[in-house]
Amino acid sequence: MNRRDAMQRARELLIEKHIQDADWEAELLLRDTLKIDRVQLYTDTLHLLTPRQESEFWGKVDRRISGEPSAYIVGHREFYGLDFAIGADVLIPRPETELLVDRTIEIVRDLPSSLIADVGTGCGAIAISIAVNVPSARVYAMDISASALEMAKENCRKHKVTDSITLLNGELLSPLPEPVDIIVANLPYVKTADVRSVNTNGFEPRLALDGGKDGLSVIRKLSRQANKMLKKSGAMLLEIGMGQSDAVKTMLQEQFPGGIISVAKDYAGIERLVTLMR
Repeated sequence: MNRRDAMQRARELLIEKHIQDADWEAELLLRDTLKIDRVQLYTDTLHLLTPRQESEFWGKVDRRISGEPSAYIVGHREFYGLDFAIGADVLIPRPETELLVDRTIEIVRDLPSSLIADVGTGCGAIAISIAVNVPSARVYAMDISASALEMAKENCRKHKVTDSITLLNGELLSPLPEPVDIIVANLPYVKTADVRSVNTNGFEPRLALDGGKDGLSVIRKLSRQANKMLKKSGAMLLEIGMGQSDAVKTMLQEQFPGGIISVAKDYAGIERLVTLMR
């Protein structure tokens, strides 16, 4: 079977299973199998796959049809223009989280120096994206999962920011050794009752999704800790879920009287980012 026919057949199978972006998914899996880029793929679409390549490719297609996310199948995902190693122990970075990175970089660039805490760093996508774009920033990247920190460590080496980022193992801000200028966090914010419906067929770690009964238990705990660990002129940026902005604003107003709180919408028009300027 040649490359063109393999992509077409994979596309048909993915569409039958109602998988979105079937064209992109089929292409991604084939390129990963052949270890080639898009230009190479479309330069010679009639090139025949070897039996070994066919077996590997259809194995990946079967995994995708079963519901496994493509990021876990190929072992990486692009975020903020950078490529990150991804594994089953970390949440797959979402495009809407780039809004948090954008806003953080805007704030950091206005500061003479900046010390940042990325809480629940996972694969390190947020911390590394900030460090790559603002080389002067120093970042503490924290996670309760030791295996997630191993993946973050790998990505720090890949993007050459090991000198800018300190990885810390612990719950929320508990391992933080000093107050910081900025706290950024994409914490679990899904209601426990909704986790099954938003999880990718159970493949993503529940720990990174489950925010408790109202979806805000982890964010609530962070906001209490932040009172002591955020500098007096600091900022905190929180990614939130649909319909949570009012509750989060109230929560922050109670913890930080006099703080300036703003909300930004993502590309889908959902209120996704809450920013507190202390």
